[in-house]
Amino acid sequence: MGQLPSPLHPARTRRGGRVRRRLATAAAALALSAGLTAAGPHASAAGPAATGPHASAAGLTQVTGFGSNPGNLSMYTHVPDGLPAGAPLVVALHGCTQSASDYHAGSGWPRIADRDGFALVFPQTTGANNANSCFNWFDPADSARDRGEALSIRQMVDKAVALYGSDTGRVYITGLSAGGGMTANMLAAYPDVFAGGAVASGPPASCATTLTAAYTCMYSPPDRTPAQWGALVRSAAPAGTSAWPRVAVWQGTADTTVAPANAAELRDQWTDVWGVGQTPSRTAALGGGTTLDEYDDPSGRPAVRVYTVAGMAHGLAVDPGSGADQCGTAGTYYLDTICSSHHTALFWGLDREGDGGDPGTLPAPTGLALAGTTDTTATLSWGAVSGAAAYEVHRDGTRTGTTTSTSHTDTGLATGTTYTYTVAAVDAAGVPGPVSSPVTATTTGHTPACHTASNYAHTVAGRAHQSGGHTYAAGSGQAMGLWNTFTTRTLKETSPGYHVVADAGCPA
Repeated sequence: MGQLPSPLHPARTRRGGRVRRRLATAAAALALSAGLTAAGPHASAAGPAATGPHASAAGLTQVTGFGSNPGNLSMYTHVPDGLPAGAPLVVALHGCTQSASDYHAGSGWPRIADRDGFALVFPQTTGANNANSCFNWFDPADSARDRGEALSIRQMVDKAVALYGSDTGRVYITGLSAGGGMTANMLAAYPDVFAGGAVASGPPASCATTLTAAYTCMYSPPDRTPAQWGALVRSAAPAGTSAWPRVAVWQGTADTTVAPANAAELRDQWTDVWGVGQTPSRTAALGGGTTLDEYDDPSGRPAVRVYTVAGMAHGLAVDPGSGADQCGTAGTYYLDTICSSHHTALFWGLDREGDGGDPGTLPAPTGLALAGTTDTTATLSWGAVSGAAAYEVHRDGTRTGTTTSTSHTDTGLATGTTYTYTVAAVDAAGVPGPVSSPVTATTTGHTPACHTASNYAHTVAGRAHQSGGHTYAAGSGQAMGLWNTFTTRTLKETSPGYHVVADAGCPA
């Protein structure tokens, strides 16, 4: 359903009767897609004569007449009531055998859009394009700039901006699995359109340009250097591009459909594009067994975030419930762990009640400092802001407390774990201002440890896992090479169960 085991493009028919793959390929690829379940009906693409929105079920509105639509896609939108002009826009791409309505119901994005005030576009493909209704992320005819499905999605953005007055400087794209692969390619092809993106359980941009290569990317992606991965993005983008989208990567460690190594390659790709290193600026523990690695741009703002969900199989991370940080509906390929849509919206600055809302008039607090930590607490202090009625404390981008004093103790933390904090001053009207410069805090109870051993020994000890004959560090998912007793690597456990490659040196 949400997975890529059909990176296939069998017997795909375009307008004009063009058949793009042989039926024999379809049969072989479908055999590899065992276990897929249909996700309900798929609407066909609208003809060019229609010009406006038409109400449809499940809280979606179908929009037709959005352009030449060379990719034969359908456009659906979700727009909160009373949305003002100048609001952000998010494009959400479903996975294989899913539909726009399925992704609308399961992903949690509608709840976040209603809460924070932005429009959603749900593109939809069909079996006429791909036997399992996957976006054709692996085919340059559909994933390169101004071609096929990619151009159709670009035209949907233009249509949404015209209909809803969306802010063209705050357009974002996200997708699951095959939708994640298309998301990566759209970010590379249209960095002038998208301010940010999120790839959930998907491969790097331009990882594959053929059906055979698509399977290689899924199960054992090429171990290219960051510069090689980055070059693929730069070659897909318009010449002279200097501004790049901020990219979030979501990956489960138990994903056997899209190997966890894909997250490491995505990290290498986009950190290289941004011109930053592959060592995290900070590491933090979130709920649902999730570890967050952040990679800052030269100004100190996160350019790339990698969310690794321990034990999660192939799918989108959701967390059903009514809490401020919860969203989504658990089901096939919607896995009950953490609300990825909420955290992605925070990263993009879409949270009106947090870092991304219109700031109040008060300045950011200065002098934020760590006063001390225990195994489960972190105590902070900062300078007073004249006129502040209160202060909001944010942990890893999520508001975790409000206080009228200039100090705060955050409780219930995990031992030996690093967290990032910011503080905002709240005016008398209850509007928070911009957040302070961040400070990190690492709770006690865990001492980083270094281990040098063969890749086989690392897996036996639980510091790594193997997939397809290759070895990957537990937690970070970093590629370590072949799974054997001859390849020796050094791993550093930076937090409980989280290991990074440290061959260049491993001070404890």
